[in-house]
Amino acid sequence: MLALPAAPLYAAFLSYLVYHPPRRPHHRSPEEFGLSATELTIPWADGKGPGRSLHVWLCPGSEDRVVVIGHGIGLSKSASLAQAKFLHEAGYTVALFDHRNHGRSGTDRAFWGLSRRHTDDVERVLTHLREQGGYAAAKFAVFGFSFSTFPSFYLLRRPGSGLEAIVCDSGPALELPPLFRNFIAAKGVPVPAPLRTAPSLGLLSRVFGSVGTAMLQAQWPPPAEGAYTRTPVLMMVGDSDRIIPVESVRALADRYPNAEVRVLPETDHLQGMKSCPEQYQEAVLDFLKRAFG
Repeated sequence: MLALPAAPLYAAFLSYLVYHPPRRPHHRSPEEFGLSATELTIPWADGKGPGRSLHVWLCPGSEDRVVVIGHGIGLSKSASLAQAKFLHEAGYTVALFDHRNHGRSGTDRAFWGLSRRHTDDVERVLTHLREQGGYAAAKFAVFGFSFSTFPSFYLLRRPGSGLEAIVCDSGPALELPPLFRNFIAAKGVPVPAPLRTAPSLGLLSRVFGSVGTAMLQAQWPPPAEGAYTRTPVLMMVGDSDRIIPVESVRALADRYPNAEVRVLPETDHLQGMKSCPEQYQEAVLDFLKRAFG
C-alpha cells in the first residue's frame, strides 16, 4: 500500500523506457552467417541532422525480390540474421535495419507519435532502396518481429507502400494494452520489488498499458480497406507465447481477407527459429513464393 502512489509514476517511466531501451550492441555479424553486407546510413524522414539516421545491412541477391527485415523491442538487426540467411540463400536481396533508438540507428527522445515515427523507419528503408539503391523495379516484402510487426503492418495505411507481402513473427495483436501488461508479467521490463505485489502491481500494469498505448497515437486496428484487403500477410505465433498469445493474433487476422496465421508448436515469444527452424523457414519461404508469384 505504501508503494501504491509510486505505481503510476513508475508506469510512465516504463512506457518511455520500452520505446527508448538501453542499447544492445550487435552481438553477431553478417559474416558469421556467410552474408556479405554493405552498410548504409539512411536519413530519417524528418530531415538530415547529426545522428538522425537509420543503419542498414544490405545483402544483395535477386534484383527483383527484396525483403526488408526489422527486429524486436530492445534488440537490433543482428537478432534477425538467421532469418536473413535463409532468405538470402533462397535468392532474395535482404536489407536488415535498426529502428530508431536501437542498434546503430539514431536517438529519438520523442514521447508521442511513436507509431508514425517507427512506421517512418520502415518506409524510409523501402524508399531509399527504390529511389537510390537500384531496386526501383523490384517487388518488396517487409518482415517484422514482435513490436516491429505493428509498424510493418501499419505501413499499409501509407499511400503507395507498394508491398507484395508482409511477414510477422510474434505479432501483431488485436488489442494493445494487454500486451504491455503481459510484458510485465513475462518480466520483460524491470519492476522494483515493492511494486511486484497487489495492489501496486495491478495499478502499475493498467497505467503501463494505457500510457504505452497512448504514446503510439495510432488508430488500431487499421480499418480493413484499401491495401489491407489486397496484401497477403503471414502472422506466425508460438503456441506458448506469453506476450502476444495465439488468440490475440487470430482475432486480428480474422479482420483481413488475405491474412493467414501459422501457429508454431512449443514456441514462446520470438523463439520460432530456435524451437522449430524447419517449419519456420518452410512457412516463410512458401508464403513469399506464393505472394511474389
